Amino acid sequence: MLNKRDYKRYARHLSLDQVGEQGQIKLKAAKVLLVGLGGLGCPVAQYIVAAGVGRIGLVEFDTVDFSNLQRQILHTENSVATSKIDSAVSRLSELNSDVILIKHDIRVDSNNVMDLVADYDVVVDGTDNFATRYLLNDACFFNGKPYISAAIYKFEGQLAVFNYQEGPCYRCLYPEPPPANLVPNCAEGGVLGVLPGVMGTIQAMETLKIILDIGDVCSNHLLLYDALGTSFRKMKIKAREDCKLCGENPSIKSVQSIEQVCETVSNEDSILEWDVQRLFK
Repeated sequence: MLNKRDYKRYARHLSLDQVGEQGQIKLKAAKVLLVGLGGLGCPVAQYIVAAGVGRIGLVEFDTVDFSNLQRQILHTENSVATSKIDSAVSRLSELNSDVILIKHDIRVDSNNVMDLVADYDVVVDGTDNFATRYLLNDACFFNGKPYISAAIYKFEGQLAVFNYQEGPCYRCLYPEPPPANLVPNCAEGGVLGVLPGVMGTIQAMETLKIILDIGDVCSNHLLLYDALGTSFRKMKIKAREDCKLCGENPSIKSVQSIEQVCETVSNEDSILEWDVQRLFK
């Protein structure tokens, strides 16, 4: 139920026919897992906290670097060299003290991912680590949870929702991790600081749509954003019959330890997938 404080705080939500009191109650009861508090995770966290999502799990193990401040807008100069998760929780608590914030100060791996995902309704990925992406996708599939993924590189971004209402999984789009030497990171290729804000905000929007069960969730399409051209495009994606995870004859029966297959990237901003140039042609 909503209290007097809720009615005042969320008045603009309550005036929307698609949200209203029952929708705000859904948000208050929802549990979202956000993995990564970098360029993507910061705007996701701010908007879902502000929207009144009742319980939010925050997964992060890194510390704030001075170079993060160009795009990771939850953190400040006073946060440098401190824990990202502590920095984020401090700011988010000031934004909405009614939301329960759960700290998971860990690196996601094959030993903990299933338990992490099982406790939440929706999983949002703000990492640039291919091992984590595949682990989260697989764990979400086995737990029946939607997985909201976004990626950024220079001036381009992409986003999709996987494992939603029998839609495609991440492996339907990218069956195997790329060779490590083909994967650039943000430090090497660069990224305009506003770009993760755009894509992270859309991730937050998809999160709220799923919780509220409204609109057209970006499940069967890959959303492509070109910041320099100020354009969005959608590329149709479908569940693959031969997918090793969700296909007709799956060979993946449990969460696999793929950490050694993928070379992890040290910072916490997503990059575009290894075949990004093909996608944007």
